[in-house]
Amino acid sequence: MKVPFYRQESGVVEHDHIADVLDGENGDFVAKLEEEFESYIGASHAIATSSGTAALHLAMLALDLKRGDKVLCSVNAFPSVPEVVRHFDAEPTFIDIDPKTYNIDLDKLEKYLEANASRKLKAVIVTHIAGQCVDLERLYKMAKNYDVKIVEDAADALGATYNGDKIGSTGADITCFSFSPHLKNAICNGGMMVTDDEEISNRAKLLRNHAMVVNEDALDYIYDITDIGNKYTMSQLDAAYILAQLEKQDENIKRQKEIAQIYNKALSDTPHITLPNNENDDHCYSLYIIEVDKNRDSFAKELDENGIKTALHYIPLHLLSYYKAKYSLRVNDFPIALKTFQKVLSIPIFASMSDAEIKFVTDTIKKIAKTRV
Repeated sequence: MKVPFYRQESGVVEHDHIADVLDGENGDFVAKLEEEFESYIGASHAIATSSGTAALHLAMLALDLKRGDKVLCSVNAFPSVPEVVRHFDAEPTFIDIDPKTYNIDLDKLEKYLEANASRKLKAVIVTHIAGQCVDLERLYKMAKNYDVKIVEDAADALGATYNGDKIGSTGADITCFSFSPHLKNAICNGGMMVTDDEEISNRAKLLRNHAMVVNEDALDYIYDITDIGNKYTMSQLDAAYILAQLEKQDENIKRQKEIAQIYNKALSDTPHITLPNNENDDHCYSLYIIEVDKNRDSFAKELDENGIKTALHYIPLHLLSYYKAKYSLRVNDFPIALKTFQKVLSIPIFASMSDAEIKFVTDTIKKIAKTRV
């Protein structure tokens, strides 16, 4: 048996939507997706983009990020997070992580804010690892106290909740989603930026297509450019497919939680394996991250040789050549992230996994773990 890290299922609705686009029927799927997403999340404004990275980049544009501004983020994030900051010649500043959730450590974040209050401190980007959120009430209070914007990177948290409310509706200035999550190799690309701030929304909608303004009373090809934007727009084909997938998201999360509980039970006493922190009922398990206490990479290689694909979320940013050199970072500057990185391994979890595939994964992990000394 072979179990991929992720498998995306397509049904009749996806095929029908794609056919409608190709046939020029049923109108503007991008607009439909934005409307449905606003309703699904409970946000006032949703702006579709070509990718999750584009949503983050557009968010920085909407916040009017400038050269020399500072943006705080977790050192445990996908490279797109600091990358979009650097594109503005602004400065990402990394914060170490909570060892249980792998999210940004709010204690360390608050200490930094206390010690570095500055007009150049523009925003905090908070990544929700595996679909598990930080203490958002505390985060928003900190943001208000220190007058910084909160941008939530919810690439792995589509449909996740905090105290029962969907991420994207809980109080962030901007939340960014991805429909092709990190390392999952989805078959379509797309992202979404949501906000309840009308001014931010209007600026983002202007800038996502080159800040191009068309005079409705003139010919269609007469336009003006009013600012410096870029091309962030989502294609109709991607929107059509994603719209069909969105309808299944809550059911997919329900199945992911079921799989997580099976994993928890089957792997609970496995030597050398530590299971995810599962104290949070809102955890949507878009990822299931275990810790391997001895030689994680050889463990992953053995899983691969047995037909099971794995992934890593993430390589700490301070270990990557560009950021290490740019900011003179040392390996031990973020000890929790470093220690965690040496152990974590994401194993397959997706809604279409069969019970046989789940059992194969757990049996194989237990078999390999028994060989460790």
